[in-house]
Amino acid sequence: MPNPIGPHVVDDVMTHTAVAVGRDAPYKEIVALMDQWKVSALPVLEGEGRVVGVVSEADLLPKEAFRDTGPAPEDAVKAGAVRAGDLMSSPAVTVRAGASLAEAARVMARRRVKRLPVVNEIGMLEGVVSRSDLLKVFLREDGEIAAEVRHSVLGGAAATGLDVTVAEGVVTLRGTLADRALVPLLARAARAVEGVVDVRIALADPRGGSS
Repeated sequence: MPNPIGPHVVDDVMTHTAVAVGRDAPYKEIVALMDQWKVSALPVLEGEGRVVGVVSEADLLPKEAFRDTGPAPEDAVKAGAVRAGDLMSSPAVTVRAGASLAEAARVMARRRVKRLPVVNEIGMLEGVVSRSDLLKVFLREDGEIAAEVRHSVLGGAAATGLDVTVAEGVVTLRGTLADRALVPLLARAARAVEGVVDVRIALADPRGGSS
């Protein structure tokens, strides 16, 4: 992954060549594209590529779910829709390419979506980021994580008595620390490093022993 030291942003992990449809795309074409590209949602575009909505599997299901019984009034519109413009959820939930991965993850969790269109400042599609894309930070090598922790967390003079080891994404800080009030701050900073699974503190007592 690019940018080995420092926070990654959506642009580092997103799919830059995104599959999308126009407002007039028919139902069967949408289903076929989702199947072909193995995606659960497609941005809906108008004009030169401005994102106006997203059509997802959830938007398509009412047509099948109520085939026998007929839809409830709140599902009738989508159950009867045949074009992307009528099926889509709008306005689209989007994210900018420069957003942090944590910000994108919060948006996905809050809005309960699996994929986000990535747009520029005027709403033009630049790519798509998915849940699996955001998890790519956990593929970072332990040595890369350790280097970032040393650089960004232990760089201060107050932490020079500490060393860091990383195994399977678990960071362990060992050594001596005169000011124990720094422990929660260091632990929080280490957890903020992308790819860190957990943080453990193993401090030696400067008078002998360990804690």
